[in-house]
Amino acid sequence: MDHISSESIGRFLTVADASEILNISIDEVHELITSAELPAIRVGSPARWRVERRVLEDYIQQKYEETRRMSLWHEANAASIQDIDETAKHRR
Repeated sequence: MDHISSESIGRFLTVADASEILNISIDEVHELITSAELPAIRVGSPARWRVERRVLEDYIQQKYEETRRMSLWHEANAASIQDIDETAKHRR
C-alpha cells in the first residue's frame, strides 16, 4: 500500500483530502468523523475538521485487518456448514 507522502501534504488532512484518499464522498468522511469511527480534530476559525495523516493510515490498516478477519470468519463458517451437511448425509 502506498503511504501518504509527507512531502506532498502536511501533518493534517482536510476532509476533502481524506475523501480523495479513501475515494469516498466528503459527506461519507463527515459521517465517519461524527460517528467517531475516524478520529479527527476541529481547528481554526471557523473550526474545520482535520484528520492526522498517521491516523488515516492507521484507519486504512484497521479496515484491511477487519476485512481479513471477516474473510477468515466466513471461510470458517462455510467449512462448518459443509461439515454439518456431510455429517447429516452420512447419518441418513
